[in-house]
Amino acid sequence: MPKDKLISGFSTVRNGIKLGYPLIESIHSVLPVVDEFVITVGKSEDNTLESIRKIGSKKIRIIETVWDPRFTVKGRILAVQSNIALFQCTGWWAFYIQADEVFHEKDQNRLVSLCEKFRDDDDVEGMLFDYTHFFGNYDWYGDSYNWYRKEIRLIRNHRGISSWRSAQSFRVDGRKINVIDSGARIFHYGWVRSPEVMAEKRRQHDELHHGKGFLKDVHASDYSYLNEMDTKCMKRFTGEHPAVMKKKVAEFKNDFNPSMVDYKPNTRDIRRRIQDRIGKISGYYPGEYRNYRLLKDKV
Repeated sequence: MPKDKLISGFSTVRNGIKLGYPLIESIHSVLPVVDEFVITVGKSEDNTLESIRKIGSKKIRIIETVWDPRFTVKGRILAVQSNIALFQCTGWWAFYIQADEVFHEKDQNRLVSLCEKFRDDDDVEGMLFDYTHFFGNYDWYGDSYNWYRKEIRLIRNHRGISSWRSAQSFRVDGRKINVIDSGARIFHYGWVRSPEVMAEKRRQHDELHHGKGFLKDVHASDYSYLNEMDTKCMKRFTGEHPAVMKKKVAEFKNDFNPSMVDYKPNTRDIRRRIQDRIGKISGYYPGEYRNYRLLKDKV
């Protein structure tokens, strides 16, 4: 393995501009910490490919692909495409970023230091990141069991670890990998789009997970943030967005506010509210899904 490359970055995207992903900001957010960035770009109906090329970084390597419809069920195509990029990475570590995720620049030094510290520690197979999931606009985020609190975004390269299922996480030979908690942050903006773009994104998302024609076309007039999910566990964001998001945050207009939602909680929502309460008081979240094995004695 080449020893001059500590971290490779990788991702996958299709129709990123059309579907309102903060794609360019996402790539810019990881470029400072990676030695190379490999991205598969599926044949698109917009200028996604040209937009990535315009970034102009020599670190970026684009692999043009065509998404095979046979792998769309349950979102498997996302893992297939992510793995194509991953298998071209040459660094000791591979940093995965999805097109609607942005890495916070204030955590760059910490992440690089951890990669250097644990480079030769084979017990550490990956690293967790803390997630903030925004909903409706850039002022509100989900703080409940509806949203995963942590997920793997950096893995040890050339160990057989690969993208798993719909590319949310990673496994090796079907087992969960051993990770440390990096404390670094990923800001997830997948639910911050205009109603028109959100409707199209949801339609394509359903096709990726259930096959083409699963649902009729979703029209913008049929989509509303006000009846999407339980918003009682949402909080107003008082922190600082990543610097690369400054322009998008300033320009976006959506007056969403959780107090406007007329959502009737179901049994699962009530159960999750109780679980949230227990977790916030005790630090233990009963029943929380964890696709990893946390090594608590490493950091």
